[in-house]
Amino acid sequence: MHALVDRDQLGFDQIPADYMFMMTCLDSETFSGGSFRPYQKLELHPASAIQNYGHPEENAHRIKMGADRMCMTSSTPEQLVHDVKQTILANKHWKRGLNFTAGSSTREGVPHSLYIRPLFMGTGTVLALGPTPEFSVLVYAAPVGNVHKARISLDLLIQERFHQATPGWTGGIKSIINYSQVFKPIKEPKAEGFSNVLFLDAVTVKYVEEACSCNIFIVKGKTIPTPTTKDTILPGITRKSMIEIALTYSYQKLEETYRVYRCNIPQFYNFEQVAVRLVLVKDLTLADGVFCTGTAVGVVPVSRITYQGKG
Repeated sequence: MHALVDRDQLGFDQIPADYMFMMTCLDSETFSGGSFRPYQKLELHPASAIQNYGHPEENAHRIKMGADRMCMTSSTPEQLVHDVKQTILANKHWKRGLNFTAGSSTREGVPHSLYIRPLFMGTGTVLALGPTPEFSVLVYAAPVGNVHKARISLDLLIQERFHQATPGWTGGIKSIINYSQVFKPIKEPKAEGFSNVLFLDAVTVKYVEEACSCNIFIVKGKTIPTPTTKDTILPGITRKSMIEIALTYSYQKLEETYRVYRCNIPQFYNFEQVAVRLVLVKDLTLADGVFCTGTAVGVVPVSRITYQGKG
């Protein structure tokens, strides 16, 4: 191929040389060996982490918002909804297999579901810094149980050293860069037995933002405060649904939602309002209750929060 290149016309473009080197390593191993092969397209599993931590799930309109922020050409919300529906229909035979069985290893009462994951990816070739010229949409399904398995409540650690997002960044959208950066902050806490970490704002380090995979609510008397999203907190769809349920059906309906997930929660009065506002760390310590929401976790109460070594 090198003989065909006009060297006088070279820019910083994607003109591949003939061979590329590739080496693969499992997490428990070390890199070694590897081989050269002709330059070619990579074959990736649809569930490869490099793609899936950038998934714009749940809501087609949120894809559009995220795509605009990342300079990507998106499909229309109507197109994506159609694609999701067709994926569900193509995998509808899984419905029977998700019923509880006598030999099931999943605790009775924990819901099974068919998780639908849309992916929106830049798949065009590019070498220089800039938007890709090609985009792809992929939708796949996976049977799932409870993301926290046997846990019926969460044990959270407030993370002060690392932050999930900063003002003006991409914390308010579904983007791959918002997920890979939380692996380090959560690795050690999980090894110590915590189920998740709770991030604080990057400017003052005193306001609660969100956990790495879910939004947070607190219960105080007849009010449910939850952090305002702005541009550093992802506006979760489950979060939005919880706010609507609390405002429309009062606490009784919210309690029924908890019961679906077999959560034991304390009894409170009917809620008068949902307060979307800045939430201080001390608000957590003074709360009557705390719970998290998310697509994967559903609705789950928080049993303990550890801050500066105190739980």
